[in-house]
Amino acid sequence: MDAISISIELAAFIIGAAVSYFVWNKTLAKKAKSVLDDAEADAEVIKKDKILQAKEKFLQLKSEHEKFINERNSKMQSAESKIKNRENALNQKAEELQRKKKEAEAIQADFEMKMQRILAREEELDKIQKQHIEQLETISGLTAEEAKSQLIDTLKEEAKHDAMSLINDIIDEAKLQANKDAKKIVIETIQRIGTEASIENSVTVFHIESDEMKGRIIGREGRNIRALEAATGIEIIVDDTPEAIILSGFDPVRREIARLSLHQLVTDGRIHPARIEEVVNKTRKQIEEEIIETGKRTAIDLGIHSMHPEIIKLVGRMKYRSSYGQNLLQHSRETAKLCSIMAAELGLNPKIAKRAGLLHDIGKVAEDGEELPHAILGMKLAEKYNEKPDVCNAIGAHHDEVEMTSLYAPLAQVCDAISGARPGARREIAESYIQRLKDLEALALSHPGVLKTYAIQAGRELRVIVSSEKISDKDAETLSFDIAKKIQDEMTYPGQVKVTVIRETRAVNYAK
Repeated sequence: MDAISISIELAAFIIGAAVSYFVWNKTLAKKAKSVLDDAEADAEVIKKDKILQAKEKFLQLKSEHEKFINERNSKMQSAESKIKNRENALNQKAEELQRKKKEAEAIQADFEMKMQRILAREEELDKIQKQHIEQLETISGLTAEEAKSQLIDTLKEEAKHDAMSLINDIIDEAKLQANKDAKKIVIETIQRIGTEASIENSVTVFHIESDEMKGRIIGREGRNIRALEAATGIEIIVDDTPEAIILSGFDPVRREIARLSLHQLVTDGRIHPARIEEVVNKTRKQIEEEIIETGKRTAIDLGIHSMHPEIIKLVGRMKYRSSYGQNLLQHSRETAKLCSIMAAELGLNPKIAKRAGLLHDIGKVAEDGEELPHAILGMKLAEKYNEKPDVCNAIGAHHDEVEMTSLYAPLAQVCDAISGARPGARREIAESYIQRLKDLEALALSHPGVLKTYAIQAGRELRVIVSSEKISDKDAETLSFDIAKKIQDEMTYPGQVKVTVIRETRAVNYAK
């Protein structure tokens, strides 16, 4: 019974398992079919997308190809058009050349005919000239060779006379230049050595409120004035000049120390040897500080840097020095600015040019007593304090004492002359300035046919008004050249003088 039950249960289990397997197999078959259907559907969609992409790519490539074909055709048409235009232009040029060739051949034929006529005319003129020469020989009783010889002798005499006149003019000009150079050397020597002749450069007048102060300055038995002279190195002259004391000494710095010390003593009222020595020492320190400060301020104003302290001190000392009545520091600043402007115009370094212009006269304020021209002395000082070779050469060569080795040297020389030669800059030039203008006008007025002359632009232009009846247009050009040549030969002047000859005709009537 138990075995039968087990068999029945086992059979039931097997049947159930078979039914389950059948059901599961059927479900799996349905799922497989569903997956296949989905895959087929997806494959169809992908296939359609790929076909569409392929069509789009094809259309794109086709469009690009057509565009490329169109561009190439356009370029080919443009090239063909250019070739046709060039061909037409070449054809036109060929026709033009052919036409010009025919014209040239016609001109050449005409020229040859004219040349034949000219040659025939020359032969005829030669015959006439020979006849005239024979007639002249018959009339004068001289052959052509004899007449030529006499003419050459006459020209030789005239040339000798002109040569002698020119030699005399050159000698006179050399003498004038020598006198001018000699005066310059003498004046510079006087300014550096300090003799009684240099009153204007070696004397300072100190004004006092009353003449009673003179006795206090002199002191008992002259001890105050002796102490002041010993401390400052300046001669103090107390004379009958009302309310004034004269301080005499060549060194302008010492004179300034003496003036300031005397001013402080007179203001304070305590005047005795010990006080004098104290005040002079204090003033000397103040002046030295002021000199250094002036040098630094000048360098800063001009934009010049990295100068040696001793060079700065020399620049500051220029404030108390004058040259031909022109303040040396002001002259040096002006020269530096001119050098900078000219250097910029010439394409040079404006800073180097400005440095050379400022330092070109430092030899005039050197403290040592070395007997050298101030340009050489200034060059040695610049070399001593490590200035650049171009700057040193410009300082030494601005009066032609040494050879110029750079373009900065003639630049400094020219700007130095401009600063000193402008009207009113120096006393010597200012006094002769008006006379030079009068000489310019008188020189032009001496020519025949000149009515009026005007020297303008500080003597750098001369305008000459001439009579239109006596001077023609061609004569005006010749007159302008002659006046300019005469000014160049007979006068000394800075720069150049422009000569303008004015000729005009005026017709004036009055309606009544």
